[in-house]
Amino acid sequence: MMRVTNSMISRNSMKNMNNNKVNVDTLNTQMTTQKKIIRPSDDPIIAIRALRLRSNLSELNQYYERNIPDAQSWFEVTEGALKNMEDILRDIYTKCVDASTDVKTQEDRAAILKDLRSLREQVYAEGNTDCAGRTVFTGFKTNSQLTFLKEDKDIKYEITEPISFEDMEEKRYYSNLVTVPNTVDEVQAGVAVGDMPEEHVLKRIQLSYEGLGDLDPNNLTYIDANGDPQRFTDMMLQSGGAMTFASLETNMSYDDWVKGGCQVGDNQAIFFKETGELIIGSDLANHISSEKMQLSITYQKQGFAEGEVRPEHYFDCQNITDPNNTLTYVKENQEIKFTVAFNQQLTVNTQASNVLDASIGRDVDDITNAVQASIAAHDKVEKLKAMQKEQQYSDEASQEKLKEWIEAAEKEAVYADDNMQKLFAGGITKFQGHMDRVKLAKTDLGSRENRLKLTENRMSNQQTTFEQLKSRNEDMELSDIIIEYTAAYNAYQASLQASAKANGQTLLNYL
Repeated sequence: MMRVTNSMISRNSMKNMNNNKVNVDTLNTQMTTQKKIIRPSDDPIIAIRALRLRSNLSELNQYYERNIPDAQSWFEVTEGALKNMEDILRDIYTKCVDASTDVKTQEDRAAILKDLRSLREQVYAEGNTDCAGRTVFTGFKTNSQLTFLKEDKDIKYEITEPISFEDMEEKRYYSNLVTVPNTVDEVQAGVAVGDMPEEHVLKRIQLSYEGLGDLDPNNLTYIDANGDPQRFTDMMLQSGGAMTFASLETNMSYDDWVKGGCQVGDNQAIFFKETGELIIGSDLANHISSEKMQLSITYQKQGFAEGEVRPEHYFDCQNITDPNNTLTYVKENQEIKFTVAFNQQLTVNTQASNVLDASIGRDVDDITNAVQASIAAHDKVEKLKAMQKEQQYSDEASQEKLKEWIEAAEKEAVYADDNMQKLFAGGITKFQGHMDRVKLAKTDLGSRENRLKLTENRMSNQQTTFEQLKSRNEDMELSDIIIEYTAAYNAYQASLQASAKANGQTLLNYL
């Protein structure tokens, strides 16, 4: 039998008391922190699982608390701007419907003109909407505005604009417009029959800008049957029963053309840099339409007015203001994506080129120019009629000549009213199309918003689940810890009492 000494009893008692004390200390720490472990070495499995769960939860919180709210803000701002755009375009559409079916007074025309100008400015201004300093309609260029905020006469771009047979439309031009005479001699000159106002109905393609530079004929191209670009002047078409090349006139001024009676050859195209138009002859227009041709034109423009769209958001172009520092822009799909969940991205931006056609302003300008022409024509009639009552024109000869002037002015007014009404009627279709583009963009935005809401709900549920898993892995129930702590403390107290009794007796007590 092994001899148990007092020192052995003492060492074992101290060891057992220390173990109980360590257990009490561990449970005391757990009761204070309510955590299962304090350091990874306490339980490596719990530690590794905690790191993984915390990492996932941190990533999830980034999606749920930062990325998703940012995307929601972007959507809300974009939705508000799209709604305003739709309202503005609807106002223009309504005015087109009203003016195309009703006879307007001079006051009505002036009011329409004022409203249209205001709406034209506002529709593109909505495109400058920003979210927290980031412009929402300009793709990756969120630090750039959609339009020029002020007139810039020095900036210069070279723009490549795609045009299509679908862009060709009917346009009315007028020559021999009345210039109201100011003297008796001018009145006496009268208006010859051949000098009466004339209407010319032609085909034209309107570019996105006016006030352009000279056009190099080589910069107007078309796509042939093989998909290759060819010079416009190499286009072969049948004209007058024979095959001939298309011709292109680039040096004629718009005013000279009007003074010459708005003439264009059957196989001819005329480029007017002042108005940004291509006038297309009848045979050439028929050929372009029948072949469903796609064309491209590269032109330069120096100086932009306040409110004009910046070319880089719509076209391939170059900023050539500084020849030594040319900036090149390529039109491409620029989707800004937010990561809103694990391995899930959502496009948050809507690009201006998918919502606002660059031709909206030009379409409004066509109508406002027609309204102005109508106002001016009726003003001429009123002024000439007032001249009939003036003393200096009271003689019979002047009265007869004034009748000729009035007849010419009234003919101009009839043409102007008819053109204005037809443009308003055409505007119904055009602005319905513009509204449809905005509605389509709103629908697309709404579908993305719905996806975001579904993702948000899923992230909310996942956040709750991950927090529960994290808590189940790391945390302890306070009631369980108290029970364990009480048992451990009682064991520690008992070990103290037992040790005191055992170590209190020695061999000397029995001698």
